[in-house]
Amino acid sequence: MAGQDIEKLIKLVAKLPSLGTRSSRRIVLQLIKKKETLLLPLIEAMNDVANNIKTCEICGNFDTTSPCSICSSATRESHILCVVQDVADLWAMERISFFKGKYHVLGGILSALDGITPEDLNIDALIERISKEEIKEVILALPATVDGQITTHYLLSRLKDLPLKITTLAQGIPMGAELDYMDEGTLQLALNSRKLL
Repeated sequence: MAGQDIEKLIKLVAKLPSLGTRSSRRIVLQLIKKKETLLLPLIEAMNDVANNIKTCEICGNFDTTSPCSICSSATRESHILCVVQDVADLWAMERISFFKGKYHVLGGILSALDGITPEDLNIDALIERISKEEIKEVILALPATVDGQITTHYLLSRLKDLPLKITTLAQGIPMGAELDYMDEGTLQLALNSRKLL
């Protein structure tokens, strides 16, 4: 049986998504076995992130600066805005290195079951950005789930009177799928095949 400190670490690691107690035990054991090359550098990296990470005041991304490197980049297409559910989806889109516009993180999607209402999301900030930054196209890159579709329809009702093109991701994203789990080719196809709403 592992000591109290090790058990505490195993329980904390087990709280991460997709990890159970057995996987956590294996991870912690590897960290302990490779203390110098894995555990200590991991502790240092986690401290750096804990001390330096910021939420971007414009889009909601995580970075060491606010505005983040995407929002402050002069090379990004500032008139195209991709709306995503959360930062994991933003990072998934960035993984393909294809989209050159900017992002807006909603911070979730509407869900009657979970009690998430429009007031809980960054929707008002989105509408303000569209006017302020002279956005010409909004890409709604939300999950192909029932709640994702409800959120898309709600956003359409809020954006329909604004002078801009509204598109959504098309082929390649199966119903019920999360962007974070899509491979690069599927994401690029979906982005290329977006359709006007």
